[in-house]
Amino acid sequence: MTGTAERIRTSRRGPFLVVAAALFVLLLDGNLPTPLYSVYRERFGFSGTELTLIFAVYMAVLVPSLIVFGQLSDQIGRKRVLLGGLGLGAVGLILLAAAQNTAWLFAGRIAAGIALGATAGTAAAALVELEPEDDRGKAALATVLAQSGGSAAGPLVAGVVAGWAPAPRQLPYGVGLVLTVVTAIAVSRLPREPVGGRWRPQRPSVPPEIRADFARASLSAATVWATGGLFLSVVPSYTAQLLHTHNLALLGTVAAMMLAAACAVQAVSVRAQLSPRRAQPAGLLSLVVGLAALVSAFPAKSLALVVVAAVFAGAGLGLTYFGSQAEINHLAPSGRRGELTAAFLTCVYLGVAATAISTGLLSDAYSLPTAIAVVSAVAGGTALLALGWQLKRR
Repeated sequence: MTGTAERIRTSRRGPFLVVAAALFVLLLDGNLPTPLYSVYRERFGFSGTELTLIFAVYMAVLVPSLIVFGQLSDQIGRKRVLLGGLGLGAVGLILLAAAQNTAWLFAGRIAAGIALGATAGTAAAALVELEPEDDRGKAALATVLAQSGGSAAGPLVAGVVAGWAPAPRQLPYGVGLVLTVVTAIAVSRLPREPVGGRWRPQRPSVPPEIRADFARASLSAATVWATGGLFLSVVPSYTAQLLHTHNLALLGTVAAMMLAAACAVQAVSVRAQLSPRRAQPAGLLSLVVGLAALVSAFPAKSLALVVVAAVFAGAGLGLTYFGSQAEINHLAPSGRRGELTAAFLTCVYLGVAATAISTGLLSDAYSLPTAIAVVSAVAGGTALLALGWQLKRR
């Protein structure tokens, strides 16, 4: 029995790592444009609202893709959906690399959004099924590390390559394309899993007995990722105004720093065996501190406060998202894991889209610092509300 168990763990380890890598690469691809938005804005001459709409259209197509493909992967298999997502992700990178005007950016972001929507819930469900020791906590850690790590690596890679290498509007996407193709080849070699049933598009639903826990975890995760979206969409431009700089490597690093802090905290929380119920309130409190530092940075003209904001907000995202994803993994019935994970991620990305769009509209009507202050205040208030709900159940 021990030998059989060891063989099962060994047979799962490779596929587990490949699926985690696929999720990481697609998040990296989706966030490569982050430090380049200011370059596009100067070259193509679009407004702050258009900037956030380019970011938000990614979410606008991602959400319905989650709804459609989360349930689809339960029926036709995770491998097929992952390959389709990686293929479409490659198309998005090619469109962005070839961009001649704003319409190309919208097309590239639409392709990237559908690609991630197809794979995010699918990969999260596959990681639960493939975790070598059937440990849903470790599967949650792999999911959030892949998402946070890929989101951090995207702006960092693009900022460094665009800042110090030739062809700044093409080469970052070339790097992403190579990684995507290599990952797709690895996914294509995964064993084909048994599937069954006919697929019909349907609205994801949450079983009545877990709806309260699902809503609490989803609200917490949506709040912290709304702040993550702020760092990935407009905080680089905010930092550029604050420091009067166009250094793409620096602007990419600011966005990456927040998500790197999230990854570090997630790894530490697993080593410390922090439970999801403790991780989420601690993360929400840290997020509030980070938002306060972000708002204070502009009047103080302080890069140090931006760094403090990134670290505390990143820690908040890491703790809260790890806790909420682990809770969803435990709540999800095995036959509906892809569907329930897709519903959870739909809530998360709706929060990101709402933040990005409202920030763009406010920045055009008033100023970017004012928009950041208003949106941060709303996000902070929502975080405190979620914190109270988390503490109430203890």
